Amino acid sequence: MVWQAVEARGSPDPTDPRSREAAVLNTGILVFREGLEAILVLASITASLVGANGIHRRPVAAGSVLGFLATVATWFVAVGILSAIDAPALDLQAATGLLAIGVLLVVMNWFFHRIYWTGWISMQNRHRRNLMERSSSRRRIYWGLVTLGFASVYREGVEVVLFLQSIRLKVGSRTVLLGVVLGLVLTAIVGALTLVAHRRLPYKRMLVLTGVMLGAVLVVMVGESVQEMQQALWLRTTPVRISIPAWMGTWLSVFPNLETIVAQGVAAALVLGSYLGASYLRVWRPRHRKEAPAYRPVAPPVAVEPGDLGL
Repeated sequence: MVWQAVEARGSPDPTDPRSREAAVLNTGILVFREGLEAILVLASITASLVGANGIHRRPVAAGSVLGFLATVATWFVAVGILSAIDAPALDLQAATGLLAIGVLLVVMNWFFHRIYWTGWISMQNRHRRNLMERSSSRRRIYWGLVTLGFASVYREGVEVVLFLQSIRLKVGSRTVLLGVVLGLVLTAIVGALTLVAHRRLPYKRMLVLTGVMLGAVLVVMVGESVQEMQQALWLRTTPVRISIPAWMGTWLSVFPNLETIVAQGVAAALVLGSYLGASYLRVWRPRHRKEAPAYRPVAPPVAVEPGDLGL
């Protein structure tokens, strides 16, 4: 609606759908979010590669590039598989919508991300330390660091590819490409500041902000997916006697039926409950027991553990 107001130079029509602009924004948010996570993993891996070890940053960078190229290849494979499936369009949209919701639920799960930062990043750092300390072969060190860089990027890339298939089926590849470019530009800026200029950035705030935005995207996508499943006759439709303005259906996918309202409420409760639960275990319970909260202040990217990045 903000985009409409700028474009129309006046009050926007709340019942006029602008799915293209919304899809670009949603795509850009997710790509930036996943790109930010990949940058933080790479920053943790390369933090101690300074001085004489600075040369080992190159294989990590090479692996990152390979991970990005593999993500692009995975995109075309996913598109090819979906194109080869002989199924009604509504069934495909409903299925990919469920897949996208699953990806977003994983991305938005604060418990998962706590395990992610303490487990995945620490494991990557252990691999890097083992390579540097125990490997006598330069070739083994090189390819080991290439693998670390590859895994750090490709892991996030696969999530993006799976999520974007639902949007692609609705608005087309060109619109998705615009959103990807937007997300990659923002990611490149943060990556340059973090990995090249070694600037301290509010990583945690950026993750929380993009998380809140993705939470809104999740609730809307759940409403869309439920409607698609109803149109594909996967779900029944139970009308409710509630007056819901047409613009809420257009922009927020809130429709006057029980299935949509319940599904969106459950999605919002899952994300909010996961966040509150993680906050209770990490901050509120230790504070109640007069213990130190289970996090550290944000530190510059010279740290080597996820906690030192303020996550």
